[in-house]
Amino acid sequence: MPQHVPAPVKGDTGSAEQAHPPGQPPGVASGGTGGAPRLPDALRPQALLTWLPLLLAAVLWIFSLPHIGFRSMGEYGLLDRLPVTYYLSLLVLTAGFLVSLRRAGTAPWWPALYCAGLLMAIKGVPAVLYDSERYPWASKHDAVINHLLANGDLRPGEGLSGNMSAYDQWPGFFTFNGGLVRTFGVDSAATYLNWAPVVLGLLMMPVLILIYRTFSEDWRLVWAAVWIFQLANWVGQDYLAPQGLAFLLHLAVLAVVLRHFVRPGSAGRLRSRAWLDPAAAAVPPPTGTRQRAICVAVLVPLLVAINAVHQLTPVMLCVTLIALSLTRRYRNLGLLAAAGLLMLAWDLTMGRPLFTETLGTLRDSLGRLTENSRAGYAGELTGAGPELAGRAGVLMVLAVAVLAGAALLLRRRLAHSALPLLLASVAPVPLFVVNDYGGEMLFRVYLFALPGAAFFAAAALVPAAGGTGAHRIRPAVRRICAVALPVTLAALLAGFMPAYYGKERMNYTPPEETALVTRTIDRAPAGSLILATTGSFPQALHRYDHLEHWFFAEQELPENTAMLKDPAHYLSTRLPPGTTAYVLLTRTQDIYTAGEGLLPPGGFASLTRDLSASPLFDVVERTEYGVVLRYDS
Repeated sequence: MPQHVPAPVKGDTGSAEQAHPPGQPPGVASGGTGGAPRLPDALRPQALLTWLPLLLAAVLWIFSLPHIGFRSMGEYGLLDRLPVTYYLSLLVLTAGFLVSLRRAGTAPWWPALYCAGLLMAIKGVPAVLYDSERYPWASKHDAVINHLLANGDLRPGEGLSGNMSAYDQWPGFFTFNGGLVRTFGVDSAATYLNWAPVVLGLLMMPVLILIYRTFSEDWRLVWAAVWIFQLANWVGQDYLAPQGLAFLLHLAVLAVVLRHFVRPGSAGRLRSRAWLDPAAAAVPPPTGTRQRAICVAVLVPLLVAINAVHQLTPVMLCVTLIALSLTRRYRNLGLLAAAGLLMLAWDLTMGRPLFTETLGTLRDSLGRLTENSRAGYAGELTGAGPELAGRAGVLMVLAVAVLAGAALLLRRRLAHSALPLLLASVAPVPLFVVNDYGGEMLFRVYLFALPGAAFFAAAALVPAAGGTGAHRIRPAVRRICAVALPVTLAALLAGFMPAYYGKERMNYTPPEETALVTRTIDRAPAGSLILATTGSFPQALHRYDHLEHWFFAEQELPENTAMLKDPAHYLSTRLPPGTTAYVLLTRTQDIYTAGEGLLPPGGFASLTRDLSASPLFDVVERTEYGVVLRYDS
């Protein structure tokens, strides 16, 4: 019986090699010409368009760095000091990200690399270039860390001037950074201070992905939401400060709750794939009472850490848990009770002085929505750059809100399955009723609402990939989204730049000014009073545990206008007898008080001139970066 020989299988390279004539290179047919060489996978058009824009954007960004004139910023901050190559790098990066979204389902690491690249591109410039701390007020956090390392003690009950008592009452952030300083052997936290926005942003990315993947299986939507979050996070709360770390911990708790606290029998029709939006993820598996109790125990250290780091974030977390409890899916009163009791325990022990002081002010601030939602002390930005930054910030908020609202209307099934994320976003809004948090409540509410808002904004721009019947996406909708997504990302990028860098002139401080302030404060005898228009200048609270502080222009503009009529009399009549006071009037204060509307145009120059000419004040030192005056009563 003849033996059967199987036919060669198409694409079976092993069979092809065995059948090839010996001594002839593979890929060349017997008696024929050589075939076209196969391109490596990385050089194929689709792959090339994925990685090449990332490389090109990196080259353009690095090339632009030496040409950024951060030391000569004018009214528009960094905006007109960034070269064309920098802006071009952002556009190339955006284009590459859009291409990478096409492969997000099979190669999600490419959108991840682009998101990390965006974070570095838009927030890494100060970290790489600046020769001083970005945000002069961040230097007070460095001062607290240095004090903790030098003295090793906390004084939560002692009243420290300059609003520094709160840092001893919520010391978790500072003890953590003290440990980092010791671990890495650096001189102080100022060594890595400017890298905080980049590092915190990178740490937030996996947490945001966990949250977004809870509600969507579409990697395109998830990465678009991360991208929008980074562009919309212009409020400057991610610098080296307790709020940035506490917000990261808050998101971590939210991710655990959303994925591991689903009550049995609460999903209903959300378990049915036929009812869900094509991009929606199935509800996570339910957990029993015992499992949730274990999860609460696991979360307790995180809850304690949040309470130890920041005074407002535990409140935000509690209102978020209350909002989640409005759904059957996440009605977990045990976790809410644990979070509330831990917050109350901390407020009544370590944080008692500030907690009782805040309670005493509620009668005046409760229900005053207009005052509580203002930004800063005066709430009136002045100057071309600050005004542009303010308008850009408002437009960014409106843009994200409109996009999120469109998703709620157009993708109601996705909105229904992601209702917990929607509730978590709107939960902080009622805090406007309570108080203004020192002119910061507007920014904090926006920050805590942003993760959910970014998700729904992305849902409005990224149509579902699948779907049949009633869930099928119309070709016209896909064509509209294909145009709307790149246009919107470009518009958000255009809004981020002025919102984040439009006021950069008040955020960068020349080292010479820092040296002037440090020199003056080091010479001041213990118990002296440091006077300045605002605390937003470098090293303002250096040696804060040995000196008193009065930032006399941090009040309403009409009061400051009256003060400017006779500043020497205004200050001298309000200083206690026997006081030795040093008045520091620096370049950064001039820019800050004008930009934030604390003083009228020309007010700082008038103040400096009148105090310098007054016989009550002696000029100790004068440089192009500021003047130091001394007052002895």
